[in-house]
Amino acid sequence: MAEGLEFVDTHVHFWERPHPKLEWAWLADDAIHPQLGAIRPLKDLTSYTVENLQADAAGLNVTKIVHVQAAIGSADPVDETEWLQAMADATGWPTGITGDARLQQSDVEGTLERHCEFANMRGLRDFGEGDYLVDPAFHRGYALLEKYNLVYDLDVLWEDMGKAADLARKFPNIILICDHAGFPQERNDEYFANWRQGMAKLAEAENAVVKISGLGMGDQMAGTNWTVDSIRPYVYGCIEAFGVERSFFGSNWPVDRMYSTYGELLDAYVELVADFSPDEQVALFSANAERIYRI
Repeated sequence: MAEGLEFVDTHVHFWERPHPKLEWAWLADDAIHPQLGAIRPLKDLTSYTVENLQADAAGLNVTKIVHVQAAIGSADPVDETEWLQAMADATGWPTGITGDARLQQSDVEGTLERHCEFANMRGLRDFGEGDYLVDPAFHRGYALLEKYNLVYDLDVLWEDMGKAADLARKFPNIILICDHAGFPQERNDEYFANWRQGMAKLAEAENAVVKISGLGMGDQMAGTNWTVDSIRPYVYGCIEAFGVERSFFGSNWPVDRMYSTYGELLDAYVELVADFSPDEQVALFSANAERIYRI
């Protein structure tokens, strides 16, 4: 990590199993991740919380973190926010919380209200059902994010980026965050061209931004090994589409721990933007994230 350059990690997951209220269904012994398979190295970790991340990031000048919903399968998604807020009150991390709610449900506002009782709540991520980006029920729930001053983290593939752009334009006062660089899942010229076109389409919506994270997952799905060169075109493609002012980095930790160390990932980011100006580097590593997540 470059000396003096602060890093705000915008995509971290914590868990602590077993827990009296929370479930992490994707980490269950018999669970198969839809993209990554059995993910045994993660299932073998009964817990991953602040002290684990601090150990992985020791000496790397990580100043703030955003936790993104992970306790999927829990009876009440607000229980995760309560758990994370208690962690933040005790340790200072997570600085921001991206919670979980079912936006297609008619009573979702009650869930959002309870999430926002916690000081570090900043955004929402919802793996909706069906073709939810064009579902009027989803739109009704999504519209509430403006009322509660929440951003939205969206996992979207290039095939649906036109729909995502339409959603962003329909709700111009809600920041839509394209997670994991648009989740590029193949490593070939044809896929890259399609992904690049999709990203350009999404970037036409001025309130859409991109989180450059999780690229190790894409390498794994494509059957290639994570390297600086493997992620280079996607890092540059994000910045080309959205500009420095609407791009920022994240780690997807500890999921991407299966492919690199924390230091290797941050060093890769630093290497890839070494020719950018100091102000641009600060924007990509911390300032944009602090502005968007209000942390």
